[in-house]
Amino acid sequence: MAAKHPAGSVRTQLIDAATDLFTRWGVHGTSLQMLADHVGVTKAAVYYHFQSKEDLIDAAVTPYMRRLAEVVVAAESRRGRTARVDTLLDGLIDLMVDARRQQAALQFDPTIQRHLDGRPDMKDLRERVGLLMIGPDLNNHSLVITLILSGGLAFATGSPYLAHVDDDQLRRDLYTAARRILGIRTPIAEAPRP
Repeated sequence: MAAKHPAGSVRTQLIDAATDLFTRWGVHGTSLQMLADHVGVTKAAVYYHFQSKEDLIDAAVTPYMRRLAEVVVAAESRRGRTARVDTLLDGLIDLMVDARRQQAALQFDPTIQRHLDGRPDMKDLRERVGLLMIGPDLNNHSLVITLILSGGLAFATGSPYLAHVDDDQLRRDLYTAARRILGIRTPIAEAPRP
């Protein structure tokens, strides 16, 4: 089968196609043959770049993980709880909105979740995000609020109910709602306009 894409970009094309197919069909619903057909290469070409589906999942989620790590580092570098939370929220919301189509797979596909749960860097990032949101006073109430917020952001960005909302408006609405959930007053200049 003739390749549809330049040879140098086959790996990138496979990662992009896998992300698209995982989003549409889930990891279990996506075969390596589907992936090969989608890109226009042989199944052997897929195996040349990725020894297993697990390697492909890793390649698909790693850019998201790197960006999440950058957000966490930026938030941790800020002084004061409000500045850290604002930086974290801005970065998380931007990341999630930019990956709107992939959010359902990233957050809810059981195979991707098992993969992420097995990554030490993900465990570390989850803990650091939690500490940034919760702050130094860890208790059940703050933990519940943080879990509601993180789950709500993931659900809202991937929800078909909000597919009609443009990215900028969704960012503003999520930011305002997140600050309210965390009990941080939104400055009047940043409040959404009717």
